[in-house]
Amino acid sequence: MNKVVTFGEIMLRLSTPGYSRFSQTDNFNATYGGGEANVAVSLANYGLNVDFVTRLPKNDIGRACMMDLRKYGVGVDQIVWGGDRLGIYFLETGAVSRGSKVVYDRANSAAAEIEIGMIDWDKVFDGANWFHWTGITPAISQGAADVCLEAIKEANKRGITVSTDLNYRKNLWNYGKTAEEVMPELVAGCDVILGNEEDAEKVLGVSPEGVDVTGGHVEADAYLSVSQQIMKQFPRCKKVITTLRGSISANHNSWTGVLYDGKELFKANNTYQITHIVDRVGGGDSFMGGLIYGLITWANDDQKALNFAVAASCLKHTIFGDYNQVSVEEVVKLMDGDASGRVAR
Repeated sequence: MNKVVTFGEIMLRLSTPGYSRFSQTDNFNATYGGGEANVAVSLANYGLNVDFVTRLPKNDIGRACMMDLRKYGVGVDQIVWGGDRLGIYFLETGAVSRGSKVVYDRANSAAAEIEIGMIDWDKVFDGANWFHWTGITPAISQGAADVCLEAIKEANKRGITVSTDLNYRKNLWNYGKTAEEVMPELVAGCDVILGNEEDAEKVLGVSPEGVDVTGGHVEADAYLSVSQQIMKQFPRCKKVITTLRGSISANHNSWTGVLYDGKELFKANNTYQITHIVDRVGGGDSFMGGLIYGLITWANDDQKALNFAVAASCLKHTIFGDYNQVSVEEVVKLMDGDASGRVAR
């Protein structure tokens, strides 16, 4: 049976109700979320065996977070305990021409203070065949970056497929190192690399040519050169995947993706017009969750895996919270062309 391991920080998410601004609200909706945890929830929803590895404070908030993950079927037995606090992020959801805002409160969190040797990777990787991390984790602290590299090296030794979502977050890289200094060594151990045009430029110094992502226009073919540059820079890599988001407004995005396998550039069959976004946070994670599921389930059909990932992430935009709470059947229904949204009864 396939087993996926994801590693990173999960946070308490405090979001303003509806489209309220921070200055307007007197209460927040409390949920949990974080890049690798979001991927784990997606995979559990699809029926895969998945463990999420992190460090949580041994207090009521940490335990509540662990119980939330367990509720969705995510394996939590490899979580390590310690530190004083769970990281927090505040979310203000944008509308029309006003973009969403995120404010982080995650300094000195339990995950940020993680150190090499705290996690028994022999135990974690027992029976695993896939390991996933994101560029958010090495951005939060030197310790987190070191443990991430430790995990990648251990996975490489065991022949485990390693995937990453480059996930550049400029507001996080503030402990004295830049993404371009830290990330290449980690990415070098990856078999599957996901990103977008900003990730490729800010993290790896690779820029697409002739691409305009404003006004809803994205040209998929322009990403071929980016994919080729990434594969040349990181010869271990077998697949480069790019999410293509056209931001028409905060409520209306176009959404698709491409996958390059070193020989052929696959374009998703559909470009979705998501005209009434409920919550776009976690959209990339839902794509990654769908992609991992697709590449494992249809190992010899990259086109189908890509189509599944794009459809899965399209559906995520209709769901409040970080997690993509959809089933395989719902994703396949959309992937096969049924976007009617009709009542199921």
